[in-house]
Amino acid sequence: MTLVDDMIRTYPADLGNVDRRKLADCIKECFACAQACTACADSCLSEQDVAALAKCIRTNLDCADVCFATGQVLSRHTGYDANLTRAVLEACATACKSCADVCREHEAMDHCASCAFECRNCEQACRELLDALG
Repeated sequence: MTLVDDMIRTYPADLGNVDRRKLADCIKECFACAQACTACADSCLSEQDVAALAKCIRTNLDCADVCFATGQVLSRHTGYDANLTRAVLEACATACKSCADVCREHEAMDHCASCAFECRNCEQACRELLDALG
């Protein structure tokens, strides 16, 4: 059991129709993706032809910010706003898809391949939670 699982399990109020497993998985994926994107941007900055990676770096940093914000929003349950949660999840899934697509263009670099993989996992977790929210 992870800290995320434990915090959701011990939340004192009812979460209504929210699937706790999908919620926990999505939070974990958001934070993992934020870390992967931040590290990938940093790795791109260490490559010889940084100018050729400008779009990748920008997309990495945008995705990291959106994923981190999504993880934060999903971690707060008091005063839950379903419309806001859906919008944030959609934005996160979109950012992850975009970042994965850009990183795939550079998948010969291991950091971009790893980042694309994490982005796809996060996109999938966001879409699964969206489907579960109805």
